[in-house]
Amino acid sequence: MVYRVLHRHLTEHTELLDNSFFADLQTYLHRAAQADGVDIGDHGAWDAWLGNEAVSCAVRVPRRKNFN
Repeated sequence: MVYRVLHRHLTEHTELLDNSFFADLQTYLHRAAQADGVDIGDHGAWDAWLGNEAVSCAVRVPRRKNFN
């Protein structure tokens, strides 16, 4: 839940992108998901594992921005 809330607000709080807590949490969750057999490169599978409804990125983040 903490990860989902933080991730939902990344575009509003870009400082989270360089935050060690967020990075460590994401790494931990990636490893746990992979141990459960989840392809973390598949956003739908990753979302479902996190407990989110599996939807496309275009639907999930309609005004998605690229960060340089």
